[in-house]
Amino acid sequence: MISRRALLLTTALLAAPYGASAAEPFDEAAFAAAQAAGQAVVVEVTAPWCPICKTQRPILKALSEQPRFKDLAIYEIDFDTQKALMRRFDARMQSTLIVFKGREEVGRSVGETQGEWIESLVEKAL
Repeated sequence: MISRRALLLTTALLAAPYGASAAEPFDEAAFAAAQAAGQAVVVEVTAPWCPICKTQRPILKALSEQPRFKDLAIYEIDFDTQKALMRRFDARMQSTLIVFKGREEVGRSVGETQGEWIESLVEKAL
């Protein structure tokens, strides 16, 4: 039997345009301000050629549109061009999601495409 949560995420994924994103390009000042404010933050390491990233993107967008994630900040790091940020966050692959609650990293995932698992990861920051 499919759960209500899975049904909502699946519906949102099907309704979202392919490649739609809730992420903003990584900005040091905005990231620092979000952390200082104690916000839930996701750093999304992505590449335009990555099929897993393309699957993750609408899931994150759907989550960001839910009322309980209204203050979620999502910042995107380009795997191909932002190598210094990759080193800073110790991210070694595209399709990496790093979740912060304020300044503290509370979760990390690589290659995850299950909506419920991504939602559980992001919930750690609330």
